[in-house]
Amino acid sequence: MSNFAAAAKQAILRRLPFVDLTVEVRDARIPLSSAFQPLAKEPFSRRRIVILNKIDLAEPNQTEIWINSFKERSSLCFGVNAHNEGSIKELLNLLVAHTKALQGEKTTFTSTVMLVGAPNVGKSAIANALHRIGRISAEEKGKFRRANVSSKPGETKDIRAYKIASHPNIYVLDTPGILFPEISDTRTASKLALTGIIEDCFIGQCALARYFLSILNSKEEYKRWKSLNGHPAEKSLPKRRQYPSDHTQDFIVLDVRRTLFRTISMFEGCLTEEAEMTQLISLQIAALREDFRVPAEETDVNVTVASKLLNLYQTGRLGRYTLESLHPQVCGIFPNTYGRT
Repeated sequence: MSNFAAAAKQAILRRLPFVDLTVEVRDARIPLSSAFQPLAKEPFSRRRIVILNKIDLAEPNQTEIWINSFKERSSLCFGVNAHNEGSIKELLNLLVAHTKALQGEKTTFTSTVMLVGAPNVGKSAIANALHRIGRISAEEKGKFRRANVSSKPGETKDIRAYKIASHPNIYVLDTPGILFPEISDTRTASKLALTGIIEDCFIGQCALARYFLSILNSKEEYKRWKSLNGHPAEKSLPKRRQYPSDHTQDFIVLDVRRTLFRTISMFEGCLTEEAEMTQLISLQIAALREDFRVPAEETDVNVTVASKLLNLYQTGRLGRYTLESLHPQVCGIFPNTYGRT
């Protein structure tokens, strides 16, 4: 553990007994792997809420199953999209109501809510959204203080307070994201990298893209793209010549979806077999080179394809995927084999 992580951990643990409510933020796609380890052995209580953030990127039915599973363990759990105003308003109302319930008959008080969690699960985005909406609701004036939000894990460096409600006064504490302990399991590391909690350099973009394709091939999401199979890609040729390198354009995303649907649907192998899954993934990566318009003279074609594919997944352009399930459903198999290019 780095000196920064150790110091941040101690700062958080010192404050825990003195805050009124602890809100543990997890990634809805990996509710287990994104748990805040210092609280792993602590019993759930009324002073602790689990928030599953990024529900817009996870499978709705799986999110509901996870929320219910927490409730069965007497833990208050709530799903949220930090970038959706309606979702944040619901969360704010929940926090205000729960804080009032914890205070009992008190009518005037000040409460603190501490957000904790792994890096890049969205704590700062939630803190900003709560502060913005809460400040407007309270009709308070003054400079809007923002928490720093970055796509890079571990950007929050200290604990900062943001007011989210008045009457009663409620402050939310945004804390640094910390991972404990060292990650040794390849599957867990792959899930953490795929969701952006750790840098993808720990796994490698090619291996990570292959891991994502193993998940996509094992899920039902691709079946939604069946209607695209009858639409010829040639209709997009004028736009292709105009914007050949921007893989985020709709017509390129449609081509990628079309290719993935076609390769999975036409594949005759058994995807529960490692060799067969590996064969399909290799076929898909080769086919995606054309969809992403990667020049033949590109130094490392596979890395370019992997980078573009991962970007589309992480921005939700290729559907919603929950990587951890409570049921015996395959959520990406044979991750150790996907380092091949």
